[in-house]
Amino acid sequence: MWVLIITILFSLIVVDARRPESSPYYISRHVFLKEEEPISQFSSMEDESSAAKPEVRVVHHHDLNKRILIALIVSSTFLGGLLLFLSCFWIYRHRKLRDSNGKSQKEKEEASKGLSLSSAMVGFSSSRMGSSRKGSVAIFDYQTLEAATNKFGRSNVLSEGGSGTVYKAVLDEKVLVAVKKVDVTTTGSDAERKFNNEVKWLSKIWHQNIIKLLGYCIHNKTRFLVYEMMQNGSLETQLHGPTQGSALTWHLRLKIAVDVARGLEYLHENCNPPVVHRDLQLCNILLDYNFSAKLSHFGIAVTSGFDNKDNIEVSETSAYVAPEYILDGKLTDKSDVYAFGVVLFELLIGRKLVEYKIPDQNQSLVKRAMPQLTDRTRLPNVVDPAIKDTMDLKHLYQVAAVAVLCVQPEPSYRPLITDVLHSLIPLVPLELGGSLRVTEPLSSVCSNPYDH
Repeated sequence: MWVLIITILFSLIVVDARRPESSPYYISRHVFLKEEEPISQFSSMEDESSAAKPEVRVVHHHDLNKRILIALIVSSTFLGGLLLFLSCFWIYRHRKLRDSNGKSQKEKEEASKGLSLSSAMVGFSSSRMGSSRKGSVAIFDYQTLEAATNKFGRSNVLSEGGSGTVYKAVLDEKVLVAVKKVDVTTTGSDAERKFNNEVKWLSKIWHQNIIKLLGYCIHNKTRFLVYEMMQNGSLETQLHGPTQGSALTWHLRLKIAVDVARGLEYLHENCNPPVVHRDLQLCNILLDYNFSAKLSHFGIAVTSGFDNKDNIEVSETSAYVAPEYILDGKLTDKSDVYAFGVVLFELLIGRKLVEYKIPDQNQSLVKRAMPQLTDRTRLPNVVDPAIKDTMDLKHLYQVAAVAVLCVQPEPSYRPLITDVLHSLIPLVPLELGGSLRVTEPLSSVCSNPYDH
């Protein structure tokens, strides 16, 4: 810019230097005669007193100064505008950088309150409560959860089990959540590992049929998981609790089955690598105020293809476990399909499973009910009394057929969960979401937390 201004000024000075310096003015060329005439004639013309003097155009130095002034004004204006633009841009970048540094510092301060996960959780990123982004979970301090649960009072207990106690909690006097309290010293040696696994998976997975983890807390030897509230509890409580399934109509049971299938489809089809839930059973299917079902308990979830023959975990609910896992420790998406078939059986029959801890002596509801489920004449007699004679028999036969296919001993004979979903959706009424193939997705990508 300065080079441009200097060049303009230098050009004007050079032009001015070429003009005559002996006079404050110069004579234009048009004052000379247009053609040559004899000297005698020119002399006679000088003697004529009446002859008019030639017109002279005078250009003073103030014209030159005026041009220089104009050039300076234009150049200065342009330069001033450029400087103003650069100043505004610098201020904007400076503020943006300052805000970014401030946010990073604040997140670091939150994460440094003694609430870090174990070494297995290194690399796990968390953000503050209230963020709507996928993968966002809050780190709660113990005092907040203690106040929200009335000091973990008995009146706030929602459920108790081997994996911990779940409390009702109110955050900020308006947000109703569920807080699961796990004492790693009394719930087994795997409690810490399952806690870490739960946080890892649920911080990455985001789907309308999978429970939302809002945050977690680590306090001494106690671990806390904060979930969205599921007002109607677990499917096990609804089906085998005091109401004995009376609140679960036939169509509502189909809706629940479809919701569970949608959640599994997301894990199997949208996650890369596919995720095997590995612990699908009635108590791990939770129901919200509208009886929409969501998968929970990802403490032992793994990626598909998991193979661990030396450390096979067969829980007390082994009737949900696929035969191939009991035999050689292999897990695939078809293992979840098997468990889903067992859930369908229970929704149809309304009775608890009969289980034994020894795998080769396992006599479950599946084996006992299989002959009746495959016989159309006997099937209506084994249906849960709470829904008997309330459904179209064709629909009953179709659901039973799907359940039987899902629990085939050979994994390759079982259908994909997507095919199961296609079979069940037409049976669900429109008002319960039966016509909707996919109602979201909230996210189409599920990353493997072990990559971070």
